[in-house]
Amino acid sequence: MNTLIKRSLVRFTSKSHIFTNQCRSRATKASLLSNQLVDELSGVLGDENVSKAEVIREQHGKDESYHSGQPADVVVFPTSTEDVSLVAQFCNRNNLPIIPFGTGTGLEAGVSAIHGGVCVDLSKMCEIEVNVEDFDCTVQPGVTRIALNTFLRDTGLWFPVDPGADASLCGMCATSASGTNAVRYGTMRENTLNLKVVLADGRIIETAGKGTRTKKSSAGYNLTNLFVGSEGTLGLITKATLKLYGIPEAMVSAVCHFPSVQSAVDTTVQVLQCNIPVARIEFLDDVMMDAVNRYSSMDYPVAPSLFLEFHGSESHVQDQAKAVGELCEANGGSSFQWAKDADERNRLWKARHNAFYASLALRPGCKSITTDVCVPMTELPGNIVSTKEDILASGLKGPIVGHVGDGNFHSLLLVDPSSESELQEAKHLADRMARRAIAAGGTCTGEHGIGKGKRHLLKEQFGDVTMDVMGQIKQSLDPKNLMNPGKVL
Repeated sequence: MNTLIKRSLVRFTSKSHIFTNQCRSRATKASLLSNQLVDELSGVLGDENVSKAEVIREQHGKDESYHSGQPADVVVFPTSTEDVSLVAQFCNRNNLPIIPFGTGTGLEAGVSAIHGGVCVDLSKMCEIEVNVEDFDCTVQPGVTRIALNTFLRDTGLWFPVDPGADASLCGMCATSASGTNAVRYGTMRENTLNLKVVLADGRIIETAGKGTRTKKSSAGYNLTNLFVGSEGTLGLITKATLKLYGIPEAMVSAVCHFPSVQSAVDTTVQVLQCNIPVARIEFLDDVMMDAVNRYSSMDYPVAPSLFLEFHGSESHVQDQAKAVGELCEANGGSSFQWAKDADERNRLWKARHNAFYASLALRPGCKSITTDVCVPMTELPGNIVSTKEDILASGLKGPIVGHVGDGNFHSLLLVDPSSESELQEAKHLADRMARRAIAAGGTCTGEHGIGKGKRHLLKEQFGDVTMDVMGQIKQSLDPKNLMNPGKVL
């Protein structure tokens, strides 16, 4: 019989033109959200779960992107899917936008309330159910990836999708997040089995069928993957059923340094072409390595580097490391610097995960326009080298880091927020980087999402006909354009 663990955690701490007139007509009403409407919301959720405090609203209108914050008119804190449904029904009756909020760690202004309305903070919904023998779990949107893995500690299981930030798991579904382990374990798209979603009119659906948690299905349309990556524009995710994995017998991490960007990225491509099942393979250029050294008190050479991790049995890990080491040596790489025990590995990967903050510390007071593209593996070396040359020619400081095992890389373009010329140059750089990726058969975003800043690039990637189909789906599910308006389409 399957072991079921269930507990509630306490968290510490289209056609875009179709909707334009609706948004404009609604903006005035939403920005004048009356005390009567707020009182109605309080009657639905309780006074303690509704806030119009300016500081709360501002906190919920901003993520970690360079985009300026735009707060909603009121923030609500539902405690169940039924509460979320009642809020959606209320907003539908009163033509008020609905903006979901998880942890605010996004990088494309997905939580910005462009047209005012109601921000739905889902952090009070923290239940977890784990089916140990079936290797799956079901989580509510208040559960973050670290909270889940802490909960799983005694089961021998873990959830490996790791975007770096301690994001909420349902928020990770909403952006189709991935991260450092994606080369072996896949992204949220491959690891999401079912979703419970509240639609714009308050209806509640389960995308794979009620209670379904199978690893595969041929039944009906793939609604689960319709909502994965939808960024809150089609509905609010209030529960996600996810795959789990056994914790590997052995985990070993290593760092290797290279004479050039080309040699480091060439090594990555060769590792994958040789079908060596590395768990993580991360690229950091010399500028990023300098930032990591300063911020995390490391002493690595300031050179293009690969951070690697191997999972499996003791003998399997040794075989993987030996094979990768030979490829690194053939491309001029240094000998491995090992991190074998848990504390060493955690320190290494904490430094990698803090790369965003390390980059910001290179230029105090700056903002980062954080790019995010993904290309086929054979196109990766050329794209990274061209991006590096582009940044050097611009005069801006822009460290490069990437989950290169699946063709995904980023540059953090550091700009003075008071300098319009720097901001425009960085935006042009980011657009050129995305267009270069699209031309190479890639995508303008591998994991951060479209938000409000990449909508023009989405149209370039998909073309008019496909964008029309997306608009028709949006119109069908959200005819009033209430769900996170101004994002994606």
